[in-house]
Amino acid sequence: MASLSRVLSIQSHVVRGYVGNRSAVFPLQLLDFEVDFINSVQFSNHTGYPHWGGQVLGCNDIEELFRTLKKNNVIHYDYVLTGYCRDKLMLEKMVEFIKELKEVNPNLIYVCDPVMGDTWDGKGSMYVPEELLPVYRDQVIPVADILTPNQFEAELLTEMKIETEEDALQCISILHSRGPKTVVISSSELGRPNESLVSYGSKNTGGLGKIPVIRLEMPLIGKSFVGTGDLFAALLLAWTHRHPEDLKLSLEKVISTMQSILKRTQAAAEAQVGEGARPTFNELELRLVQSKRDIENPQLCVEATTI
Repeated sequence: MASLSRVLSIQSHVVRGYVGNRSAVFPLQLLDFEVDFINSVQFSNHTGYPHWGGQVLGCNDIEELFRTLKKNNVIHYDYVLTGYCRDKLMLEKMVEFIKELKEVNPNLIYVCDPVMGDTWDGKGSMYVPEELLPVYRDQVIPVADILTPNQFEAELLTEMKIETEEDALQCISILHSRGPKTVVISSSELGRPNESLVSYGSKNTGGLGKIPVIRLEMPLIGKSFVGTGDLFAALLLAWTHRHPEDLKLSLEKVISTMQSILKRTQAAAEAQVGEGARPTFNELELRLVQSKRDIENPQLCVEATTI
């Protein structure tokens, strides 16, 4: 029996709810990956709740974990997945680890979700210290193989506004030029207002000519989900592994999975609070366990186009 691909996931952790590693590990395991994970923080719940608390893993702590794994000769990974990190020194240390892991396995693929901020009600804001931006731009992106920013994060990384589809394509081109072979803007506001979002993705195969870009428009479901970016990056890792030469199909499976999960989550939340009431973050925690079959075998409900 062939061994499963192994992922090292370095992200946040919450006791209750689904963000960071709680959003990523379970789907990856369902899709036949061995997942080792380091929790960059351990919080009671995500920070959208009225109250939250917990611990942040220090730079020395993460180095101790990595060096001990190295002493045991268990640092051969097929993938590295990183997400939320709010400490500049830790982010720089993670770059060191990834470079070392690529020396151990030159075929390792690094999937980077550059979690820095998002757009709420039309206004973008960062939820990590601004000092992390140049580290992502100058140190992380050059070693990334797959990059999954949202629109706001893509704008930060390229220092340009995305107001049209042409802007999105230019932004992707700039990000490609800095290293990543695959760039996917996980969501943008270039769809129909209050009705849909648009994802863009492309893979630079090194050939001559224009790099094709995949465009996928998806219905907008609710407004207050948390952990969707973490889930998106994990699913993209899984489906590009299964379909390495077909980014279009990979994105269709990723978005179809997410649509099923979000619809189920929204319906359950509305049923929980009752007619006319607005669900809170508590009710809107992602229904991942209930969506096991959708994760394992997504039924395509969206269709991408090639630009």
